[in-house]
Amino acid sequence: MASHELSGLIRYLGQDDWGACFDEVLEQHLGPALDAAEVSFDDLKEILGPDVAMTLWGCAFEDFLTQEWDGGANFVDAYLKRRGWKEGPRNSAYMRALKTSVMSLYEVSEIVPGRSLMARDLLRAGEPVCVQEGTATRTLRQWDRIAARIVPSDGKMILAGGLLAYSAAACEDLAESFYKALRKRRGRSAFPKVDTETLRELAPAFTLTWLFRTLETMALQMEGAPQLLFNSDGDELLFHEIRYPLAKGVTQKTVAAALDAVPDLRPENRTFWNWLENHEAPKKAFRPQGRAKAGLSLTSEMDDGATVLGTLELKGRQLLVGVNSRERAARGQAMLAEVLGSLVGTPLTQIMTPGQTMAEREARSGLRDEGSLSISPEEEARLVGEVMDRHYRQVLDEAVPALGNLTPRQAARTAADRQKLIDWLKHLENNAARSGDGQHGIAAYDFTWMWVELGVAQLRK
Repeated sequence: MASHELSGLIRYLGQDDWGACFDEVLEQHLGPALDAAEVSFDDLKEILGPDVAMTLWGCAFEDFLTQEWDGGANFVDAYLKRRGWKEGPRNSAYMRALKTSVMSLYEVSEIVPGRSLMARDLLRAGEPVCVQEGTATRTLRQWDRIAARIVPSDGKMILAGGLLAYSAAACEDLAESFYKALRKRRGRSAFPKVDTETLRELAPAFTLTWLFRTLETMALQMEGAPQLLFNSDGDELLFHEIRYPLAKGVTQKTVAAALDAVPDLRPENRTFWNWLENHEAPKKAFRPQGRAKAGLSLTSEMDDGATVLGTLELKGRQLLVGVNSRERAARGQAMLAEVLGSLVGTPLTQIMTPGQTMAEREARSGLRDEGSLSISPEEEARLVGEVMDRHYRQVLDEAVPALGNLTPRQAARTAADRQKLIDWLKHLENNAARSGDGQHGIAAYDFTWMWVELGVAQLRK
């Protein structure tokens, strides 16, 4: 699909006072974030790369094209009146389409790489729209969210040039920003409903929200000191591997039976358990203090949203316990002392920093790559499918925190809980799709059967 040529329109910014008008719009889109980070637009090119910086510039430019100045003058109208004869009908039509376009937040689905996608507007009512797109469709994944303008061209709908991929955190930031701007109280809906004209006025919020979130992350990565990492309890990350030897005469089966009786341990199979946070016990929310304010808080979760505190695995004559902080190591040892007692001996503990852990994993990965046996894509898909099917068949009948501790089958029964269920299913699919290249392993797993099984297939859009 041929791109549209806007170079003439951009050069025309130098005529009359249009350049000054555009500078006002650019300041609205980028200024507050650049000021907060104490960087310039040229610095932004170095930090994020020239392509990303120009995409942000493009978001501001497309917004500028929609605005009226001094008695209703519009930049697109002024350009086409004086220089329109230089543009073909296709380019002229595209410029007029940009003039009436609106930036919004879209959820994408049914992606055909190199060809098309379906886009559902999360801020305005309406059915998903089929968009012809050849570049972004090669990197987007099912249920990703993007801030973009969708415009008509040659009888089809296409994406304009200013496209920003929105993370879950950025979406949350945007929702909060819009609720405040509209002075609406947040209810069950993740996003407020916004009419087209109001959305047009809020265009800078999309760029600013994305840029604030991105620069904050980049600032942490650019600090000279090693990045501090904390778990969801606020404990500094230090990976502990605790090895318990099985006592003489004690079998794996005996230890497994004892572990299966612990409510906070969820078995994956006969020899592996996830240690989960007890949601019935009161837990004070983590608020960064001291050094934690300069670090990142990392949380490990199950697919149903349950927080993972550690793992336990029986290997030969040993029980291996893995946790990510001193505090959790102490809690885990206290729990196992009460549960296992004399079934195990005195444990040995190995402690590693996040950096040491990463280096060891990379070394192990290199060894596996040199000597590992390859399997066919068909066999890989079959094996992954069997594991995923077995896991999610079980999850359908388990309480899920993200669903208010209802099972997915229970959540499907009422309209009030059904939207939470749909959001949860999309979260599962998007996480899986982003785990690889979309062609192999978990990334290629088809979740369609879950929607059908739960009776919500008609809402998968």
